[in-house]
Formats: sequence, structure tokens, C-alpha cells
Amino acid sequence: MTYLLIFGVFMLLSWLVQMRMKSKFDKYSKVPLMNGMSGKDIAEAMLRQNGITDVRIMSVEGQLTDHYNPLDRTINLSPNVYNGRSVMAASVAAHETGHALQHATAYMWLQMRSQLVPIVSISSRWVQWILLAGILMINIFPSLLLIGIILFGLTTLFSFITLPVEFDASNRALAWLSSTGMIRGEQHEMAKDGLHWAAMTYVIAALASLATLMYYVMIFLGRRE
Repeated sequence: MTYLLIFGVFMLLSWLVQMRMKSKFDKYSKVPLMNGMSGKDIAEAMLRQNGITDVRIMSVEGQLTDHYNPLDRTINLSPNVYNGRSVMAASVAAHETGHALQHATAYMWLQMRSQLVPIVSISSRWVQWILLAGILMINIFPSLLLIGIILFGLTTLFSFITLPVEFDASNRALAWLSSTGMIRGEQHEMAKDGLHWAAMTYVIAALASLATLMYYVMIFLGRRE
């Protein structure tokens, strides 16, 4: 019941934040950017002004699929951002370009996150099964649950390391957009608001992961007592 309560609370919070973010994105995607540049144009200009010449800008299918891939050094923008000429398209494009700037300047938190990716991708495939087996076999093989907790702890650590990476990328985006005059006044507040709610989705995910981790830790400690 405790797990279901934790799961239910954070599912509700996640849904509320997601709805709020989508509402903001929809609203600000209807506000034309003053200079009429597309998301692709914004990303190109931001890269160029920061002296980065080895990053490609790609269009990828889907909505909210925007991301930076440090492995092949590509900024991947959804069609609405790649072709969009709105405040939100510019904000998202600049945010993803902010990740490229982090990569180019060896930003510590991005490096740490990248180093954890292979480990987390492997552990995430097996951690739920190990945790389930660990709970079922807690009286005869308690170490299995401990292994699951360690693996889940890595995913939780990954979630929290992601937070400074995302907030810093947004700060870089807003600073560049403002300093270059791409957005001013009310449009700056719109961009800030939209990126804030996008970042909140990562905050909720990290807190949910931490709460779940503590739940498994309490099960393990309770058995030992």
C-alpha cells in the first residue's frame, strides 16, 4: 500500500506538471518571434556565435522529442521547433543548443551524466526484476534486494545529476536570447516560464525516484530489524 501511495502521488504530480508544461508550450508556440527566425535558425546562430562548428542540427519526428546527443554531436529538434518561428520554438532550440555549449566547455555535470549513461541503461533493464525478486526472497536471500537498491540508487543519482544540466542549459539559452536581442521584455518572461515548467518535469521525476528508493531501503532495513 505504501508503494501504491507513493506511486499514485507522484503519478498525479507528474501528470499535473506535464499538463501545465504542455499548456505553456501550446500558448507560447502561438506567439511569433519578433525577428521571425525559426528554431533551426536560432540554433545555428547560437552555435556560430559561440564558435562551435562541429555540431549538426537535425529534425526528428514527434512532439517534445527535442534533445542533444553528445555521442554524434547533434541537436535534434522536433518539427514544431525546427520549423517553428515562435517564442517557444526559439526557447527550446536555444535550450538544446545550451547542451551543445555544455559539451564544448566540458561542463562538469554533463560529463558526469554522460559517464553514467551506459551503467544506467544496463541497470534500468534489470533493476525492477531484481527488486521484485529481492522482495519475494528477502528472508532467504536479502542481499538480492540490496543489489537492486544499489542499482536503483544509480538511476536516482542519474536523475539528480540531470537537474543542474537542464537548469544550466535553460540559463544559457535565456542569457543568449536576451543578450542578442532575440527576445525582449514580455517574450523573455514567456521563454523563462516555458523552460521553467519543462525543468519541473525533471524535478518531479527525480523526487519520485528518491521516494521510491527510500521505500525499498525501508523494506530492507525493516527486514534486518
